Amino acid sequence: MDTKFDFGEAETQKIVYVRRVATSTLPQEIRAQVPGVDALYAVHDAEGERLALVQDRSLAFVLARQHEFSPVSVH
Repeated sequence: MDTKFDFGEAETQKIVYVRRVATSTLPQEIRAQVPGVDALYAVHDAEGERLALVQDRSLAFVLARQHEFSPVSVH
């Protein structure tokens, strides 16, 4: 089939990265808000800016999707 189809402009996919962060590496003011928690999950944009910190990995993915981002796990 040689029929060309105009797909229009492709939408750019907004990707965010989700990674586990040890609370011991965070500033004291944040650690004070989550006593007894060993790790949080950070959501970062493509440039590396931290957009959010949440306690649950699945919540990080839900949060990203609710804001029309495509979350990707970072190891």
